[in-house]
Amino acid sequence: MRTLHVGLRVTDLGRSLAFYTAVGYEVVGSVPEAPIGHLTMIKLPDDEFVTVELVHDGNPVDRGTDVSHFVVQVESMADTLDRLAGHGIEPDAPGQETDDGMKTTFITDPDGRRIELVQWPAGHTDGITAADWPEKGNENG
Repeated sequence: MRTLHVGLRVTDLGRSLAFYTAVGYEVVGSVPEAPIGHLTMIKLPDDEFVTVELVHDGNPVDRGTDVSHFVVQVESMADTLDRLAGHGIEPDAPGQETDDGMKTTFITDPDGRRIELVQWPAGHTDGITAADWPEKGNENG
């Protein structure tokens, strides 16, 4: 079993596509007349599969029933922020860096959804694992 993708309702599909493509997502395909609205499947260049589905049904997004945030891994925080600035996208606040070198910051999409950008420290795996909590051990095994 595995997570396939996250579906995000968007108010203005064109504006959202401009934002997400500026972040680095690419459109894989779309379903214009699904029962829940116009669906646009997007992924990042290093992802093998679609990771986000933009759902546009013509209604405004209700942020009270939405996700808290989602996370995108970047190779270089500085390069990513420079590229985003070229599209008029600025971080919400100064980023943070941990003692081990992990860098994080947040940006906000056109519907007010927070996206955390993460640059892992050298040698870290490409995601969070039980090894990030060695004091707890492996609770599943």
